[in-house]
Amino acid sequence: MKIWICPGSFDPVTMGHIDIIKRASRMCDHLIVAVGVNDGKKATFTLEERRQFILKSVKGLKNVEVDVFEGLLINYAENKGATAIVKGLRAVSDFEYELQMALLNKRLNEKIETVFLMTSINYSYLSSRAIKNIASNGGEIRGLVPDSIHDDIYEKLKEGEIK
Repeated sequence: MKIWICPGSFDPVTMGHIDIIKRASRMCDHLIVAVGVNDGKKATFTLEERRQFILKSVKGLKNVEVDVFEGLLINYAENKGATAIVKGLRAVSDFEYELQMALLNKRLNEKIETVFLMTSINYSYLSSRAIKNIASNGGEIRGLVPDSIHDDIYEKLKEGEIK
């Protein structure tokens, strides 16, 4: 069985992420969308909020599971029996970083491959940081995030918690 992991901080999940998740889910038997703790980033949304956002966004994708993890991605992937890690790429700058991570992961576990998917051109400019910036400054994010979480993001904005 081909089990793939699609990791990220997803703070919040965007239509670019959903594009990669949907496409990857058609290429494997089981896809685990793994919300990770990234010590290098201060998350706006809690781990559980991010998990719930993704659950709402992937409803109907039968072979997709949503989970959270801490620590090394490669250890998490090994524990889940994954055969591959799938990463979306928007630009050359993404590739440079993701290639480094893929090579390090390969060094740590040569049995787990990394699969790169180019994001759809419709979402190549999109990032979670941009979503938070637009929303916190009164801009409209409809069409950039799944409709199922649009209002949740603005609700958190009203609480003054988006940074």
